[in-house]
Amino acid sequence: MTQRDPKTKNGASWDAQAMLELGTRHGQLEAEGKLDLVMETLVADPIFEFWPVGLRMRGRDQVRRFYEHLIGTFYGEQKSYRLIEEWLSERSLAQEYEMVVQFDTGLEAHRVIGILFEKDGLLGGERIWGSKALLKKMIGPVWDELEQIGD
Repeated sequence: MTQRDPKTKNGASWDAQAMLELGTRHGQLEAEGKLDLVMETLVADPIFEFWPVGLRMRGRDQVRRFYEHLIGTFYGEQKSYRLIEEWLSERSLAQEYEMVVQFDTGLEAHRVIGILFEKDGLLGGERIWGSKALLKKMIGPVWDELEQIGD
């Protein structure tokens, strides 16, 4: 059995270093609130899955509105975060964080794992694990539009 040989959009070979650079660039642009540049790191039809709730969003419109809320609202309620661990392969970058977030009842610490995955030299989307309360807060108004995975 041979290993898949992914390629970037310009035909260059793809490897773990390229995945790390793409994931790091995406995260930096997100943290800087550069929405249009964040969207440029994604494929035309990105898919974001949320676990363990088993919900997903797909397509640029939903994902863009998710990032508008994440950058415009959620980050203002996130008081701190720290990277716990990171795992890397040529196909994905996984990161575990602890976030301290303001909820109606006060500050709460939550753990979250996000896995960015590559598709055609861009990010195909992300799989995010977290508590339902944290995911609802992160996703905001797009929450009610999410589809059940498996339907």
